[in-house]
Amino acid sequence: MAGAPAGPRLLLRRIREVMAEPVNAQTRLDKIVIQIASNMVAEVCSVYVLRDDGRLELFATEGLNRTAVHLTTMRAGEGLVGLIAERAEPLALSEAQSHPAFSYKPETGEEIYHSFVGVPILRGGNTLGVLVVQNRAQRTYLDEEVEDLQTTAMLLAEMIASGELQSIAPAGAVISLRKARSIKATPIADGVGLGHVVLHEPRVVVKQLVAEDSKKESARLDQAVAGLRASMDKLIDGDDHTGAGEHRDVLETLRLIVNDPGWSRRMREAVMTGLTAEAAVERVQNDTRARLQRSRDQYMRERLHDLDDLANRLLHELTGQPFVTANEKLPENAIIVARTMGAAALLDYDRRKLRGVVLEEGGASSHVAIVARALGLPVVGDVRNITNLVEDGDSIIVDGGVGEVHVRPPADLESAYGEKARLRARRMEQYRGLRDTPAVTRDGVAIDLHMNAGLLVDLPHVEETGAVSIGLFRTELLFMVASQFPRLGEQVKLYKSVLDSVPGKPVTFRTLDIGGDKILPYMRHYEEENPALGWRAVRIGLDRPALLRYQLRAMLMAGGGRDLRIMFPMVAESVEFDRVKDMALLELAHLERHGHERPRDLQLGVMVEVPSLLWQMDEILARVDFLSVGSNDLMQYIFAADRDNKRVSDRFDPLSPPALRALKLIADKANAAGKPVTLCGEIGGRPLEAMALIALGYRGLSMSPSSVGPVKAMVLGLDVGEARAHIAPMLENRDGARSLRTELQAYAEAKGVPL
Repeated sequence: MAGAPAGPRLLLRRIREVMAEPVNAQTRLDKIVIQIASNMVAEVCSVYVLRDDGRLELFATEGLNRTAVHLTTMRAGEGLVGLIAERAEPLALSEAQSHPAFSYKPETGEEIYHSFVGVPILRGGNTLGVLVVQNRAQRTYLDEEVEDLQTTAMLLAEMIASGELQSIAPAGAVISLRKARSIKATPIADGVGLGHVVLHEPRVVVKQLVAEDSKKESARLDQAVAGLRASMDKLIDGDDHTGAGEHRDVLETLRLIVNDPGWSRRMREAVMTGLTAEAAVERVQNDTRARLQRSRDQYMRERLHDLDDLANRLLHELTGQPFVTANEKLPENAIIVARTMGAAALLDYDRRKLRGVVLEEGGASSHVAIVARALGLPVVGDVRNITNLVEDGDSIIVDGGVGEVHVRPPADLESAYGEKARLRARRMEQYRGLRDTPAVTRDGVAIDLHMNAGLLVDLPHVEETGAVSIGLFRTELLFMVASQFPRLGEQVKLYKSVLDSVPGKPVTFRTLDIGGDKILPYMRHYEEENPALGWRAVRIGLDRPALLRYQLRAMLMAGGGRDLRIMFPMVAESVEFDRVKDMALLELAHLERHGHERPRDLQLGVMVEVPSLLWQMDEILARVDFLSVGSNDLMQYIFAADRDNKRVSDRFDPLSPPALRALKLIADKANAAGKPVTLCGEIGGRPLEAMALIALGYRGLSMSPSSVGPVKAMVLGLDVGEARAHIAPMLENRDGARSLRTELQAYAEAKGVPL
């Protein structure tokens, strides 16, 4: 360089002036590289933009041959520019041509230049391009000069993100940030949703990058950091319910980062280069995210979410913007995109405008997934980095059946999915036409189709689907969405509302199934090595009898003068049922002493989900009024495979011989004892699995509202006698077959059973 740089503030102001000029995108970009070269006292300044095909294209240059613009391209990893894009890190060299990654592009005429400095153009940690400065003389670039160039690259990132440069891209080329993406996900709730992205925690869009007064911006930053520290202290130290465990550890980690002087120092240094406080936060987080995303250390990559969360909180401190999108700002076809979210947060949205949910984290049994299914929304989870790949308002398609997300889909794909959605709507209309048709098989066997529920918004579906009852009402959802333990009156009101909503139809209430992954925010959480096998459900009720008796009292009060069914989850021994039954009878006697009307008919049952009950069927059936089978947990316990662990969850099939034998044992024992048995797990709502269950002897299945129609259609086309005769010898097959799925599908197809 011939002299010292003119300073970043002056450059940023000049670029801002250029960006305000009424000129086309190419002219604007050409003027910007001239300003950068002049400010940096450099012979060359070039901008490379990443295309959706993974190649970096020269979009503008001052100093290289202008004919190379939109002609020179290179792959990520190719040459010095490709190396910067791949690593998302700056590179400064006094002799570029001696670097092993140097790649000569003759059309550029760059052979006369020796020193080189390049920085990635980043947004949300994603590389959008590379900004390069070159000089003929060999020289060492100062750290301050690299910093200034990184700051300048932020302005170019906003220009690329705005879509302005797409207008000057060669025909057929699409800039990477705006490219269409198809992403595999974990299917959680079936259905197809077409709409526009609504970020659950919307990013603060930093519109003012250049500061008018750096001292003022520095003071604003310090004040916001102090406010964030105070809010974190209050969150951790002022909450008596936080308790020990992983949740507390995460908050403590966030507090350590907030109080790290290095974190605030880096942002303060960015402010002193001429950025606003908001732009400084974004600049530091961009650099940090880009670095950690490419780290080989899994622990470091996992810290990304913590740092993203803090940066987002700090930006909201600076701007005062709300953390969630207000309902009045929701588009009519909103697809909620979130890293993670609670059930209560989803219920806060105007459900009339929701079309689907996409989660970075969260599986099929997560609380928000349960609520989303109740609302009839398609849901997918495990979509890595989705919150940084989309912008508010982007068009998006969610396919909850196969587990796919299509971001900014092309017109033909959008049209195809639109037709798929219309076909699904017509099929659902056909299922609704079966609402009043009894679920009776071709050979005259009546099958009771019940509905699973857990929220008041579920209840209208009983009438809409023609379900004969609510076979499972998950009472814990009320507790999970509450800010404190619901009082007796609140519980009684809820249970009465449920009973009132389905007059003349039975309701089976399941007592609190909390613990494991279902944590109440106001209860102390104990960290366990294996929560699924730990202190949960009825085990908590037995150790905290006041908690269970309180809930039983509310149920009995709500059921006065009515039929009432109560089911206890996670019972592992028949003597456990004796203890909870005694509690129920004590509460019944208490209410009678105080003049409360008792239920007209009280039935108590257990959910068979712990395998130990399989060897106590005679004992438990002598005690209970009915059985419900929780196949989700029963299967994971039988196969010792966590259903939320993707590495092992697909290692077993509920249609394998050992699984079906276990399910048949329960049905056979219950039928012989004359006790009703209903299967309430997810397999009961899948037509193929439901066909097998009916053949095994199940006459009651409980499922989500959307499954009632498809399962009823299957029932109407099934001959139970034929199916039983076909499946029985398959269960005796000892050749070690892992699954009977293919054989059962072939049977259904051959017999014309609709699946």
